[in-house]
Amino acid sequence: ITYLTHACMDLKLGDKRMVFDPWLIGPAFARGWWLLHEPPTDWLERLYQADLIYISHMHSDHLSYPTLKKVAGRRPDIPIYVGNTERPVFWNLKQSGVQLTNINVVPFGIWQQVDKNLRFMILMDGVHPEMDTCIIVEYKGHKILNTVDCTRPNGGRLPMKVDLMMSDFAGGASGFPMTFSGGKFTGNSNPNPVIPEEWKAQFIKTERKKLLNYKARLVKDLQPRIYCPFAGYFVESHPSDKYIKETNIKNDPNELNNLIKKNSDVLTWTPRPGATLDLGRMLKDPTDSKGIIEPPEGTKIYKDSWDFGPYLRILNAAVGDEIFRHSCWIKEYFTWAGFKDYNLVVRVCYEVLFVFAVLYYEMIETDEDFSPFPGGYDYLVDFLDLSFPKERPSREHPYEEIRSRVDVIRHVVKNGLLWDDLYIGFQTRLQRDPDIYHHLFWNHFQIKLPLTPPNWKSFLMYCG
Repeated sequence: ITYLTHACMDLKLGDKRMVFDPWLIGPAFARGWWLLHEPPTDWLERLYQADLIYISHMHSDHLSYPTLKKVAGRRPDIPIYVGNTERPVFWNLKQSGVQLTNINVVPFGIWQQVDKNLRFMILMDGVHPEMDTCIIVEYKGHKILNTVDCTRPNGGRLPMKVDLMMSDFAGGASGFPMTFSGGKFTGNSNPNPVIPEEWKAQFIKTERKKLLNYKARLVKDLQPRIYCPFAGYFVESHPSDKYIKETNIKNDPNELNNLIKKNSDVLTWTPRPGATLDLGRMLKDPTDSKGIIEPPEGTKIYKDSWDFGPYLRILNAAVGDEIFRHSCWIKEYFTWAGFKDYNLVVRVCYEVLFVFAVLYYEMIETDEDFSPFPGGYDYLVDFLDLSFPKERPSREHPYEEIRSRVDVIRHVVKNGLLWDDLYIGFQTRLQRDPDIYHHLFWNHFQIKLPLTPPNWKSFLMYCG
């Protein structure tokens, strides 16, 4: 097993090669996540040589279209396997422009036979069955369990004493609480005001510790021979996200491994780019010095440049798009989105504002520093009846304001993308009163938007 970066592993199983979740270039979640580790220089050749690729779910730190575009340039027919999730993993393939011709959607819990010695089974997540999956790979009776990002993989029904277990560990894959303001987030809550940064720091510290303890307990319960923490090696490296980078502290893989060692006899492996784990050797003799081979001395481990330009230009291209010259895009977009009959109100201005049915939701298009974007719109969306009133409704309603960077929100709107790019990508600043989470709204815009984008060509013919 060779670690490439983040959640990408290259498995050599006899004469077969299998790759997990290849994100090797570009950003994830619009422009919010960038690779922490520098992939080995031969990463693309390794992908070309793969007999099959497993992609666990549609999040862009696992399904990376920039990476797959490179692969498709030589091998458009490379076999790719995904689970049969409610929202297809490759729902956006056509729009991405990436030419892949051999995507295999397989049912959960059924062994897929690769050859006489190798098979694998994809399993769903018990908390997010609509999108998250994990995988068991078996080679000559030896099992590798990769739970990826699953919160409760396979509903907790997992094999014990596998030879190798991999899982996420870092945390930090959420806009909460770093992107929130108002009330306890800015020190204005009464009667017990708090200092916002202290509150956020303590919350993050507590949540990360909970995650570490959960992962350590899971490893102790399952008793794999070897455990590897991965799928958490990302960084908010763009200069405009300096605050997020400094605030969004993530778990240290070595801290988790040390915790595991205190509570069990499980061996652990903290991977570095290009490092290899020879599972065959380690199972025969855990003390074998050739069981784990570290990268050669002088190998570049951490990235120090990310080539932001090409990817930001793609986002910026949406800012001046013709559809945003017509204010009726607002009605067109939210009608397409199909979320209504919910008492939430959103206000949108440039600064972008939206309204829902009992929640008043404000979305504001902004510049890099989240200051109002000049010449922007100012509108409300009432999701109770999907209307667009001039003033907030007189009924009582929660208030939610979302300020979003104009390049990202317009790119998302234009292409009918999911709002994970905004929320998980840290491209918003949010305020809500009362301080409650509106699951139905966020779940819809993060998972349940239509599979095809708005028909902007038809819109321009009509609206123009």
